[in-house]
Amino acid sequence: MTRRVLQLLVGLVLYGVGDGLMIIAGLGVDPWTVFAQGLSRHTGIGVGWITNIVGVLVLLLWIPLQQKPGLGTLLNVLLVGTAIQATVTVIPPVHGLLAQVLVLLAGVVVVALASGLYIGAHFGPGPRDGLMTGMNARLGWPIWVSRLSVEVSVLAIGWLLGGTVGVGTVVFALGIGPLVHIALPLLDTARGRHGDQKTPEPVAPVDSGQTRAGASAPRGVLLRGGVATYDDARAVRDLRAAHDRSEW
Repeated sequence: MTRRVLQLLVGLVLYGVGDGLMIIAGLGVDPWTVFAQGLSRHTGIGVGWITNIVGVLVLLLWIPLQQKPGLGTLLNVLLVGTAIQATVTVIPPVHGLLAQVLVLLAGVVVVALASGLYIGAHFGPGPRDGLMTGMNARLGWPIWVSRLSVEVSVLAIGWLLGGTVGVGTVVFALGIGPLVHIALPLLDTARGRHGDQKTPEPVAPVDSGQTRAGASAPRGVLLRGGVATYDDARAVRDLRAAHDRSEW
């Protein structure tokens, strides 16, 4: 338990640091951070503090969706934005394309590592991922439809408000899934408690339009601001199982 809590805390702080590095690179960030940047430009509030505020507002949307927050959910709201704000305050902006690219790539790798840490701790999803699964449970929307509709909306609004959309946004979207796919098995505390599972069991698809009927679906996970590397069926089942075990 102590190790899981420590892993959760380190993961959430590192997630904010990685997000902050992408902001510092100035080449584009993930959709939710684009949204936070846009709001920050118009309110004068730091992008990290805006991230925390948006997290609280998204968490309020859980109420009509009847989602229950867990320790990881609440700490996500408090720590990620705070770490973003600390990072962009302490580290000055970088100049020169090579330096920007290196900082961007470092940020994406740090976010992937951080995702493996906090997801692998099994203390519940972040507020934005819970919004997606709540929309799936209450509205019957497939996870990918919920995620795509929400993230395209916040990306567009953030861009119109002045958030930074660029090559970094594309690099994050394409790179975060494969990187977390590597990191998560190494950092999943459940593997240590229940033993390695070398071959995941077959999972039937859930109205995602992405898997042929009767085929095995790959394992993965929902990520804030990135692509879904769990297919819909496995993601929903794992998150609901966590809820049943009172891990939320």
